[in-house]
Amino acid sequence: MPQRKTAKKDLKQNKKRRVRNLEVKQNLKDTIKKFKKAIISKENSDNEKSLADVYKVIDRAATKNMIHPNKASRKKSRLAKLAKKTTSKPSKA
Repeated sequence: MPQRKTAKKDLKQNKKRRVRNLEVKQNLKDTIKKFKKAIISKENSDNEKSLADVYKVIDRAATKNMIHPNKASRKKSRLAKLAKKTTSKPSKA
């Protein structure tokens, strides 16, 4: 346990930050899972809108330094690729 007043305050702040950070990360995971599930089951006809929502959550997490900006970019790219693959029609080749 911290002894000094500032160390006690730091502990309180760290606990609050940890809870907030975990919420952001969990929200990110949940949003991505919902999007993937909707894409795979093809129940969501408005993929562009849901993809935009996922982008918003990913960008917010990157802005708050929950994830690295490059990781955010990679996730967005892969999700867009997945969405495009599932919505595109099979070719006659």
